[in-house]
Parts: sequence; C-alpha cells; structure tokens
Amino acid sequence: MNTLIFTILALSILALVLAVVLYLVAQKFKVEEDPRIDDVSEMLPGANCGGCALAGCRAFAEACVKADALDDLFCPVGGPAAMSQIAQYLGKAAPEKEPMVAVVRCAGACDKRERINIYDGALSCAVTANLYTGDTGCSFGCLSKGDCVRACTFGAISMNETTGLPEVKEEKCTACNACVKACPGNIIELRKKGPKNRRIFVSCINKDKGGIAKKACSVSCIGCIKCQKACTFDAIIIENNLAYIDYSKCRLCRKCVPECPTGAIVEVNFPPMKSAAKEETTA
Repeated sequence: MNTLIFTILALSILALVLAVVLYLVAQKFKVEEDPRIDDVSEMLPGANCGGCALAGCRAFAEACVKADALDDLFCPVGGPAAMSQIAQYLGKAAPEKEPMVAVVRCAGACDKRERINIYDGALSCAVTANLYTGDTGCSFGCLSKGDCVRACTFGAISMNETTGLPEVKEEKCTACNACVKACPGNIIELRKKGPKNRRIFVSCINKDKGGIAKKACSVSCIGCIKCQKACTFDAIIIENNLAYIDYSKCRLCRKCVPECPTGAIVEVNFPPMKSAAKEETTA
C-alpha cells in the first residue's frame, strides 16, 4: 500500500513540475498579438471564402492591421461598406472599388452545340477536363457538371436544366472568386457590375478559327472583327480568333451588339434596343 501511495505522490509531483515548466516556457516564447486583429475580424462577414486571396477572415484582418495602406486589400463579401469601416477604425485610407459580379462566358446551350458523345463518369468538371474535351464539338465551352455551383457558398449559381449552363444570381453574388477558381475551362470571369447593373461581354472563349468555331457552336465568336470596327472607344480586342470586351474601356453604347453575326455578345439589364425601322419612322 505504501508503495502505491508513494508512486501516486511521485507522479503528481512530477506532473506539477512539468506543468510549471511548460507554463514558464509558454510565457517566455509567447507571441503578443495586436488586439486590433480581433476587432477587425468582428467587422468582417466571417464567410472565410478566400475571395480576398488570403486564408480566411482572420488572416485578412491581420493583413489589414499590419499593412501600411489598404490599397491592395479588399473583402469582396463585405464590400466597400466593410472596408470603409475597417479603414476608419485603423486610420488608413481604403480606395473605393467598383462592385464586381461573376459572368459565364459561354452561351452554348444544349440546342446550340451538337452533342457528339456521352460521358458517364464522375460528375465533375475537373475530372472531365482531365479525361477529354467534353460532350460537344466545342472543346472550350462549359462542361456542365456543376463544379462552380458546388464551389459557391452563397447560393449564387445554379445549373439551368434546359440549357445545361450555369446561371449567376447577381443579387447573391459576392464576387468571392470561388467559382472562377473551380472552373477548369476558365469560362467564368469577374466583371464590373456596371451602372444600373448593366454590362456587355462576349459570351464565348472559343479560340478556333471562325468556320470551325461556328460548326461546333452556333453562337460562338468567329473573330470577324465587326464588333471591333463598330466600337469607337477601343474597348474590343481581337486575339486568337476571339473578341474580348475590356470593361474598363467599354462605355456601354451597345453599338457592337447588333454587329455580331452570331449573337455572341451579351447585354445584361438593358432596355430593349430600338430597331432601325422604328427610329426611321420616328424621325
């Protein structure tokens, strides 16, 4: 019995000594954290989406506290309101940034692209992209397996069963960039929402020559440069047989839209365009 008591007592004393040693070591090497990090974290939405290109909201808060200026830091979910609050609290300047939204640069619905084979593997765009070029003749278009939908934590993207394409609910989109990263074909892009949420973009990324692209998809860009000639603001670039509208230069005049012979240029939230016949009658 005495041996048992002695053993328990010895172990208890050893545990106490080790606890004291660990405490002293922890105190000696502990890192003092700026209390403002906690305060800034409270100002953030707590989505931890990675849209700021950092590992969660706390990492973003730490970066804001340590940075000399907030020019290169922006929380897409909290937006200008959150950044303004953080800037005011830290006494730093926060440049205003225009709201962004995700757009799907593929209009190749099921009735626009002929299906040439059937894929019955894993329902993943990433897996499909590593195996082959898709079910249709367009090797650049949407693979329709919904990786972008699963990546979005805000419910801003859904697959349209009729068209087989993802659709973005702009009122829910936070421009966190998760869907952009999830798409192996790079068909999703963040663009400025624009005044009155109006924007114009080329909904195609097919880089094949015109005839090949048109055969694969009836609404593909064929690189005909008609849109570029119509633009008076040098906002349209033609490269690798594909037109691209630079949103920083585009003035939303819509002159390019009727010039596109395939309808590859998409206009969002605009009123119906007056036809030339109506304008002549009015005149």
